[in-house]
Amino acid sequence: MTKPPRGTPPRIGPGVEAGVTETLIHDQVHTFYAQVRRDPALGPIFNRAIEDWDTHLAKMCDFWSSVLLMTGRFKGSPMAAHVRVGDIRPTHFARWQHLFAQTARAICPPAAADLFIAKAEMIGQSLQLGIAASRGEFLPLSPEPRPLSGGA
Repeated sequence: MTKPPRGTPPRIGPGVEAGVTETLIHDQVHTFYAQVRRDPALGPIFNRAIEDWDTHLAKMCDFWSSVLLMTGRFKGSPMAAHVRVGDIRPTHFARWQHLFAQTARAICPPAAADLFIAKAEMIGQSLQLGIAASRGEFLPLSPEPRPLSGGA
């Protein structure tokens, strides 16, 4: 087994086994946000909230690298950033998640796409709950899981 060059951080995290690389993260982030900027529902919100797209895209690459490869590069507070936007609704999250999944399925190998999508769904749920709580609202609870067939 060959050791990585000195100074190279070890590759760890759930993305490694799924085939996620920094290049794949870059491609997912840049392709996805190009679609978001053109989207009639999301584009106006993002284009109003983001002053410097190059900086935002670099931050999103750091975010996904930290989530999937555990690089620790992301420094920020996603909840605070999303609460500040103010007019984000559950329908916006649904559209965001649809476009994100569509992009992942188009450009990622299946295992990497599945991981990107699963993490995005968990993060989206968390952000939605946090935003609702910051407004004094409550989102409906998810339905009870159905019992497994054939057992008590």
